[in-house]
Amino acid sequence: MSARDAMLSRLRKRKPATPLDREFYCSQEDYQVDLEMFWYRDWLFVGHDCEVLNAGDYLTVQVGEYPIVVVRDREGGLRAFHNSCRHRGSRICSAVHGTAPRLVCPYHQWTYQLDGRLIAARDMGSDFDKSQHGLKPVHCTSVGGYIWICVARVAPDFEPIRKHIEPYFLPHHMHDTKVAFESTIIEHANWKLVWENNRECYHCAVNHPELCRSFSEDPSITGVEGAAANPRLTSKWAHWESIGLPSKFHIASSGQYRTARMPLIDGKVSFTMAGNAAVRRPLSPSIKEPDVGTFIMFNYPSIWNHIMGDHATSFRMLPISATETQLTTKWLVHKDAVEGVDYDVKTLTEVWLATNEADRRVCQENQKGVMSPAYDPAPYSPVQENGVAQFIDWYASHLEERLTEGQLARKVGS
Repeated sequence: MSARDAMLSRLRKRKPATPLDREFYCSQEDYQVDLEMFWYRDWLFVGHDCEVLNAGDYLTVQVGEYPIVVVRDREGGLRAFHNSCRHRGSRICSAVHGTAPRLVCPYHQWTYQLDGRLIAARDMGSDFDKSQHGLKPVHCTSVGGYIWICVARVAPDFEPIRKHIEPYFLPHHMHDTKVAFESTIIEHANWKLVWENNRECYHCAVNHPELCRSFSEDPSITGVEGAAANPRLTSKWAHWESIGLPSKFHIASSGQYRTARMPLIDGKVSFTMAGNAAVRRPLSPSIKEPDVGTFIMFNYPSIWNHIMGDHATSFRMLPISATETQLTTKWLVHKDAVEGVDYDVKTLTEVWLATNEADRRVCQENQKGVMSPAYDPAPYSPVQENGVAQFIDWYASHLEERLTEGQLARKVGS
C-alpha cells in the first residue's frame, strides 16, 4: 500500500474530535504527502510588502524542496521565481533579504532581469536562445501589505481569500509599515502540532504568564465557537465597526481562514508586559482610539497574526521535516516610527519572544511524547480545544478530498 493510500485509510477510521494517529506526526512518508497536498498546492504567506519596497529588493523563502525568491521589479510589481538558476540549478539568492539591480547566479554569473528574463549567459554558443531560459515564475500576489505565493502549476483562486481578509486589513495601512524586529526559531515538532498548540489557550495560564497579562484565555476569544454569544465581544464589535473597523468573527466555509477582532483584557491595549502601547506612533493615522483590540487572522497552513493600534505581529510557519518546523515572527511598526524615540525593541518584543520560546518547548515535548509507541490520545476538550478540533477537521477533510481525487485520477488513467 502506498503512503497516500495508507493515510487515506487512517483518515477514514479516525475518531472525531480526537488527535490524529501517531504516523501523521512522525512519518517521513506522511510528511512528504503533506508537502504535496498542502504546501505545494495552497497559497502561502511569505512576507510583507514593506520588505520589498523598492526595485531590486528581494526576500527568499524555502517551501519544502522549493527555494523561492520574491522581488520588486522595475515597474513596481511583485514577482516570485523559483530560486534556481536555469543553467545548472544553483540557488541564485542566498540571503534572507537583499537588494540587487539584477539577479546574478554566483556560480557561472548567468544574469537575469528583475522580471526573470535571462540577459547574459557567457559562451553558450550562437544557437543558444536566452529567451527560452528565463527564471521559472511562481504565482505571487499581495493583499493588505501581506505577500502570498503558490508553487502549484495552477494556483487556486485567491480572490475569495482577498475578498474575505482585505476589509479587515485596510484600516491599518500595513503598506506604510516597516519591520522593526524579526525572529526565527526552529520548533522540533511536526507542523500540525505547532498549529494545534496555536489553536488553543488551554495551556496558556501555566506556560504563558507574559501573554496572559493582556490576552484573555476565554475560549470564545481563543477558539472558534461561542463568540457571537459573548455580550462583551458583540458590544466591542458594534463599537469598532461603528468607527470603520471590520471586527465580527468570520470563518470561511472551507475552514481554511478566519478573521475577527478580539478585545484584550480590560485596560490593556497591546502585547507588552504592562499592557500599554509599545509604540508611541500609531500604525494608522485614521485610527484615533488606542484600544482597538487585536485583529487576528489565521490562514492554514502558513500564517497567524495580530494587528493592534500601535503595532502588528505576523507569524509564518514553514515545515522543515516530519519533526521540525520553522517559525518566523515579525514585529511591524509605522514606517516613520523611530527606534529609541517611538519604541523600544525590548518592550515591543519581549511578550512574544517569551511566548514563542515557551511554545517551542511545549511543542518539542509534545512531539517526543507522540513518538512513543504507547501514544493513545484522549478526545479534545469541547470547551477549551474546539479550535484544535476545527484545525484537525480542516486538515483531515481536505487531505481526504485531495487523496481521493488522486486515487480516482489513477483509476481513470489505468
